Amino acid sequence: MSDAPLIPKPDLVVSIVSHGHGPQVLALLKSVARLNRVVSRVVLTLNVPEPELRAAVGNLPFTLEVLCNEAPLGFGANHNKALAGATETHVCILNPDVVLDADPFESLMGAVAGKKSTCAYPVQVDGGGRIQDSEREIPSLWTLFRRRLMGRSEVRVDWVNAACLLMPTALWRELKGFDERYFMYCEDVDFCLRLKLNGGHLVKVPVKIIHAGQRASQRRLNHLAWHVRSLLRLWASPVYWRAQQLLTRAPSSKGTIGTR
Repeated sequence: MSDAPLIPKPDLVVSIVSHGHGPQVLALLKSVARLNRVVSRVVLTLNVPEPELRAAVGNLPFTLEVLCNEAPLGFGANHNKALAGATETHVCILNPDVVLDADPFESLMGAVAGKKSTCAYPVQVDGGGRIQDSEREIPSLWTLFRRRLMGRSEVRVDWVNAACLLMPTALWRELKGFDERYFMYCEDVDFCLRLKLNGGHLVKVPVKIIHAGQRASQRRLNHLAWHVRSLLRLWASPVYWRAQQLLTRAPSSKGTIGTR
């Protein structure tokens, strides 16, 4: 009898949204094609017109569905639209500026196998291999002050950024995807808080992706305004206050594979 590990069957849909990320998306699709063993479909949403990207894609060993928006939508609305009606067993949110040196999807799928309330995420590093700041506590004025001005690290993993999140499709549907009232910021915070309020778990898997994207809110005034507006909406939401009560009572823990 063979001792080779069991490879999950290709039954994963990946949602990627491009905001003029043509070359990066093309490189990402080629990496998925080269490394992939479990992706069966990719939904690529062009949030702005990119006819040159559509022409450059070519043949791929998975189904590629391209959606073209007549007007730009927010992060959550785009992914909700892309994954509506998904028939695959698992879904994955993937940023267009992610670079893959190895296949993260198989390990992520393995981490949630048989765990219907678990969402898996990889280790994020920058182009130099340094660990990225992708795991955070529930945001408050105190945690923001402590991190930004005091330089102190997080003590809990209450939420992770959505550069790469993989989960069972049933869980995505149960949580009803992202809350589209958030535009460009805090969708991932709200999603992770609702996951935990629903009894779910975030699990970090020891597989790396490269994510060197910079926060546009630190460079553009309109993005800063969206970020502040989303934070205010989050702080005013019942989800935030219920999660604050739940998570601040929970013991400190880091989200690693095999731990909750």
